[in-house]
Amino acid sequence: MDIEFLRDYCLQKKLTTESTPFDFNTLVFKVNNKIFCLCDIELFKSINLKCDPEQAIQLREEFDGINSGYHMNKKHWNTVDINKDVPDELILKMIDDSYALIVKSLPKKIQNEFFGDLG
Repeated sequence: MDIEFLRDYCLQKKLTTESTPFDFNTLVFKVNNKIFCLCDIELFKSINLKCDPEQAIQLREEFDGINSGYHMNKKHWNTVDINKDVPDELILKMIDDSYALIVKSLPKKIQNEFFGDLG
């Protein structure tokens, strides 16, 4: 996976924006102004993704390339090394899951307007 693929994949999701709010090197993807993915633009070797806390622990135990979120809440975020043992398909699923967690945290009005009834 390269950074252009990551950008294209994230930006195809509804309401997603990208920015560099922290510094020139940290690329952040948000849905309705809430972060679901971030990475270093120049040293693209890992991405930070939000994760269900129980699943986060399980993934960290299973893969050397998944660790607690660097500079993030360790309970809710994972840092995924894209050059280690984590398959691209799993990384894409983790991006989808991170996005879904943020969408589910949005106000019901926004969820219903842009995503339909999420149950």
